Amino acid sequence: MADHDDHGHDDHGHDDSHGSELVDVRVTSPMQAFGMSRVTTGLLVLAVGLAVVFGVPLFLA
Repeated sequence: MADHDDHGHDDHGHDDSHGSELVDVRVTSPMQAFGMSRVTTGLLVLAVGLAVVFGVPLFLA
């Protein structure tokens, strides 16, 4: 028996990074700029969603 655990993970100087990976390209939502067209689209989606959730059941009742 050996005094150490050997799980077959030989370290050959790899740093677990790939050459094709881009660094610092991803941006999270709070940092992104958006215009009034995005706000208008969001409000329209909200209005349609509320109409479907509340309007259709009230109309059918």
